[in-house]
Amino acid sequence: MLAAFLQGFGLDLSLIVAIGAQNAFVLRQGLRRLHVFATALVSSICDVTLIVLGVGGVSSLLGIIPVVARVATAGGALFLFYYGLRSFRSALTDSSLNVRNGSENSTRLKETILTALALSLLNPHVWLDTVVLVGTVGTHFPPSQRLIFTVGAGLGSTVWFFALAYGASQLWRLFEHPLSWRILDSVIGCIMWTIAFFLVRSLLHF
Repeated sequence: MLAAFLQGFGLDLSLIVAIGAQNAFVLRQGLRRLHVFATALVSSICDVTLIVLGVGGVSSLLGIIPVVARVATAGGALFLFYYGLRSFRSALTDSSLNVRNGSENSTRLKETILTALALSLLNPHVWLDTVVLVGTVGTHFPPSQRLIFTVGAGLGSTVWFFALAYGASQLWRLFEHPLSWRILDSVIGCIMWTIAFFLVRSLLHF
């Protein structure tokens, strides 16, 4: 049982720590101290839900219905392109540069939640990591150990997102300088557009 838990926890962490659209958003929210708890919670819930679906067999379903994967990939690419564009625009405006402007009222909670949901559920990379990869590994465990594996994987996501969000919130003094925010927003924009580019390219090989 412990082995299944540790494998789930370790596998999920090994996949999730890579810099991507979802992590970039959580990191930025933490640095700006904007709805940190809500951002980490929504991201964690989405990951746990997808992991449960993957271990439950959705990974096999996606494999036999290619059109679902194609639609998800196209939608994810469009959203990442939009979010990347917004990040580049943010890098050029003064309103996003002062971390002290990061009050809970400067960005609505609803907007934060919707963005976190979109970056989790419209991102094919998240589906690949949670539903396909984690889900496929989970289905190889005996039924009696799948729940333990799932709990371990889900806990891995939860620990990571809360650690990333609240860890970043302690580094806000490093981002009081306008140049730091310009660099961060530019890097995030590049990450979003790079992922979107590879998603579009993958559509040509379906």
